[in-house]
Amino acid sequence: QGRLDTARKLLGFAIGRCPKDNLFKAYIQLELQLGEVPRCRELYHKYLQWNGANCSAWTAFAELEASLGELERCRAIYELAIGQASLDMPEMLWKSYIDLEISQGEWERTRALYRNLLERTKHVKVWLSFAAFERDAGEIEAEAALEEADNAKAGEKRAEAKVAADEVFTEAEAHFKDSGQKEERVLVLEAWRVMLDEVGDRGDAAELAARMPKRVKRKRQVVTDDGEAAGWEEYYDYIFPEEEAKAPNLKILEMANKWKRQKVVQEQGADD
Repeated sequence: QGRLDTARKLLGFAIGRCPKDNLFKAYIQLELQLGEVPRCRELYHKYLQWNGANCSAWTAFAELEASLGELERCRAIYELAIGQASLDMPEMLWKSYIDLEISQGEWERTRALYRNLLERTKHVKVWLSFAAFERDAGEIEAEAALEEADNAKAGEKRAEAKVAADEVFTEAEAHFKDSGQKEERVLVLEAWRVMLDEVGDRGDAAELAARMPKRVKRKRQVVTDDGEAAGWEEYYDYIFPEEEAKAPNLKILEMANKWKRQKVVQEQGADD
């Protein structure tokens, strides 16, 4: 007991004088080994007051509460964490929170988290993860129905999951189309096509294939930070069907403008 008290005093003194991540982790680990949960909670509070951007600390604190069956405490910690103005690894934190709700079978809570996250970032990985969740959640429910020998219900759950995933993919593609992010749009379409192939929906897969772009090689000028030309580089571009449909009209318009410019030049020459 005397050695334990000494260790606590030394760690507490060190944290008070010069707080560091490793000191907090060591102190928390000591109390965890002793089963001193209240002390762990107090240490996590101090740790996060000192460094509220530390996603690893937030996640470890939340996971501690989850391991104790304290789900409401766990969720409250995650909510405090995602509300921080600055976070060092937000992707890890959000994934941990989402994984918690999935592990609890809380589909609506999970959907709400994805929607919350999409209000903050429209990164393609978030969209793809959301769509995959919808598919996987439906599969879990379908498997549960099959265990009860309810084939009809299993089919319904799989159909509902496909519709939900389709809706996410549709929304994602529309976003990247509107924002002109071609590579991200292609990633969405490819993931969507894989899902349709897996579920065996040939009709939707064929329709989606018609919306896939052509991959073409182009050249563009390289410009240095100083604005100087530095040669040319090759890159790949994607031409979507709706762009190809517009191309003939654009070509006609370009030719008309060229003819108009030539006519103006000719008229000016005649006047001279």
